Amino acid sequence: MDKIIIQGGHRLEGEVRISGAKNAALPIMIASLLTDGWNTCHNIPNLMDIQTTKKLLKSFGAQIDEGPPLRINAGTISNTEASYELVKTMRASILVLGPLVARTGEARVSLPGGCAIGARPVNLHIKALEDMGAKIDLKDGYVVASVKRLHGATIYFDPVTVTGTENIMMAATLADGTTVLRNAAREPELVNLAEVLNGMGAKIHGAGTDVITIEGVKRLKPYEAEVMPDRIEAGTFMIAAGMTGGDIRVMGCEPLHVDALTAKLRDAGMKIPPIEGGMQVIGADKIRSVDVTTHPFPGFATDLQAQIMALMSMASGLSVISETVFENRFMHVSELMRMGADITIQGHTAVVRGVPKLKGAPVMATDLRASASLILAGLAAEGKTEVSRVYHLDRGYEAIEKKFSALGADIIRVKA
Repeated sequence: MDKIIIQGGHRLEGEVRISGAKNAALPIMIASLLTDGWNTCHNIPNLMDIQTTKKLLKSFGAQIDEGPPLRINAGTISNTEASYELVKTMRASILVLGPLVARTGEARVSLPGGCAIGARPVNLHIKALEDMGAKIDLKDGYVVASVKRLHGATIYFDPVTVTGTENIMMAATLADGTTVLRNAAREPELVNLAEVLNGMGAKIHGAGTDVITIEGVKRLKPYEAEVMPDRIEAGTFMIAAGMTGGDIRVMGCEPLHVDALTAKLRDAGMKIPPIEGGMQVIGADKIRSVDVTTHPFPGFATDLQAQIMALMSMASGLSVISETVFENRFMHVSELMRMGADITIQGHTAVVRGVPKLKGAPVMATDLRASASLILAGLAAEGKTEVSRVYHLDRGYEAIEKKFSALGADIIRVKA
């Protein structure tokens, strides 16, 4: 397996351009299953999950033109089964369920895999489709669904689910009647998907609020989509400026998407003036400790919890980080402690006591965002850090070692 090797202690400065958001690109690509003709996707990042989604779409009979821009034609759907071999590495694969059932009346989708950061059950997706008239069975690890035609329904999500909201929103575009999604997710990536679907002729109202209304239509037309910038990648580079006392211009990002992080970093002593086309992020001489609790958007993103924990491990004082979204998202803690961090876990809360310096060590990535936190720790640590199992990193960050190197980091990828 590849490793990333970092010689820490270099101040980062310069400009980095943020790639397209994986969590927006995947559902937008999958939305191509709702229509025939060539769909066009701009700003698609080059990531492992994107490649997996291309293979998945091809397995249904879709044609792919790599571009750029990426073009997808699902005019003929010759297969409605998403096999375990294709979806085992990617939880977002469950998103094909709604579009396949809505367009073809059937689907057989393996229960998905992906990062082991919590159960993230698909029962909310299944119950919603049943409320819309689908017959669903669980057989041999597969969700098997059939329906003559979906009909509108009022769906209440408990708890809030991003993929559940996206899945049912896509399915409802081709259903008979009106569907109302209550306690819906509000993430910007979902809003990006709704904008694309409306461009296809869907009638979706309220995306970005907790009540979304979808009036079903008979047919959708092909789309031309612009994938939004990745707010989690942007946040990771913002935190990197704090870790290294750096000065980084984070370009192509949407400041409103990282408001919660920006507020915490300013409380920690960092300066973040807006600049044309992005944000400038300037580290502080001494990082102050801040408390963080993760919440669904517009709260503090769970996908940035590991990264800000790395920053707090070097802050002055004590910080309390509470994880409310996923129940198993502290797996990076033991690896940060190998680098000298002082962290105590108490249930869903981590108590972080800042230390003067982190020290380089061999560490192992356990999931996508944990990988990023270890890279950040390595950038700030004294000595050499080796991060193994970086295939997790490649699922969500496009050439992150090259981007950090361009900012002055001593970082290389060593091929297995």
